[in-house]
Amino acid sequence: MLSSQNPKPPITPPLAKHPAGPSLDELVVRTRRLRDDLDAARRADPRATAGEPVRRAAWELVGGWLDDVAEQLHELRTAPGPAVGAAPVPRVGSAEWNLLTDGAVWSDELYVIFGRAVGEGPLSLDQLPSFLPPEDQPALTAAVTGCLVDGRPMDCEFRITRPDGSLRAVRMAGEPVLDDDGGTVALWAMIRDVEVVRHPVPSQRRAPARVSGGGVAETAEGADSGVERALAEVARGAAPPAPGGLELAARYLPAGRGAPLTGKWCDSLELPGGASLLSVGDLAGRGPAAVAGTATALGAIRGIALAGQSPAALLGHLNQLLDRGAHPVLASVLCCRYEPRDGSLVWAQAGHPAPLLCRGGTGWALPRPTGTLLGAVGDTAYTERTDPLQPGDVLVLHTDGLFSDIPARGVTGHAGDHRLIGLAGRLSAADSAAECLRLIVEERDGGDDACVLVARVGR
Repeated sequence: MLSSQNPKPPITPPLAKHPAGPSLDELVVRTRRLRDDLDAARRADPRATAGEPVRRAAWELVGGWLDDVAEQLHELRTAPGPAVGAAPVPRVGSAEWNLLTDGAVWSDELYVIFGRAVGEGPLSLDQLPSFLPPEDQPALTAAVTGCLVDGRPMDCEFRITRPDGSLRAVRMAGEPVLDDDGGTVALWAMIRDVEVVRHPVPSQRRAPARVSGGGVAETAEGADSGVERALAEVARGAAPPAPGGLELAARYLPAGRGAPLTGKWCDSLELPGGASLLSVGDLAGRGPAAVAGTATALGAIRGIALAGQSPAALLGHLNQLLDRGAHPVLASVLCCRYEPRDGSLVWAQAGHPAPLLCRGGTGWALPRPTGTLLGAVGDTAYTERTDPLQPGDVLVLHTDGLFSDIPARGVTGHAGDHRLIGLAGRLSAADSAAECLRLIVEERDGGDDACVLVARVGR
């Protein structure tokens, strides 16, 4: 799911020239100040003090997430550092496999991750599966095939067998390199060591909130807190949106009974002044570590957005937060800010599928601004674009895994999933966002767990 507008990206992307980011101590202080500002704003909100359930619930949710962020930042600040003189362990390496020459180029970091001597040379694509356990090889083969044959970005996790016989969990994210005629000539990828995610310390943090139909928040574990009940009571009696306003419906779709929790989420937040923040994302890993990490990411997204940051700046700050953590992970995120006064959608993405826009019976994926996966490159710049929305437009935000891995027809990639695009006529004609969501869920033919969020602009 790497995002690159350059069809021939370099092996090691150049770092953007930016001033040094804030230290962990400064982030802790900023978070505490933001919590104090939030409390002051809540006391000054007449609708919250008057006892409106949805306003009170929203304030409590944001406050809880900021508390989580402050706690985890404090843990990062007090975590012991590496031993003096110890060599840093690389977390990510890059590779390019040339299909025309069968050549391969690896970064030095990738050799260390594989435990392979540089003098032995890089593994070819044909050799790579033999370094995986047999049960992990089909996932890699399917991902590489979809990337090279269908032109889709790939994103999969598997284990590699190192020379000492140990297994190491890695995540490989890549995309095809195309020639001027649109033919695939190479595969470029980043491979990240995610072993720290595979063996997490169990966390007692509450599960991250995910938005459900009509704006109702539900946790990944299906918990029903008092805050969520208050939101549900309001949502059940919600009136249609005003012209230009957004009607929302969203759902978390599990992979199946007993499947472990992952780091996928979708979320919405009303910002000061009436704008709305919509986000979907996928944090690497499964189980308690992914749940705790998602809670941190959601809290950071909401807190940074409330501080007035644009989607691109928000992703830049979140990238630094994830990269500097004690256990850095990769994440793909799509962040949108909708302004009902002029119908503008300002959005940015970090290695995530673009929103699907349905208008007048036709659907298409919006062109993606540049943005690599969060946590892949420590200091990198994210760009954003602005798209005007019209009354009646339907916007679909989703994570990977919404449908089965390989579509029955057509390609996906940056052009959007054809199974979603094929629903554009029915989505445009639907009477509500909830009806749009139902149509998408009914079309689902299996696949991994996924989150999908539908936003419908009021007529």
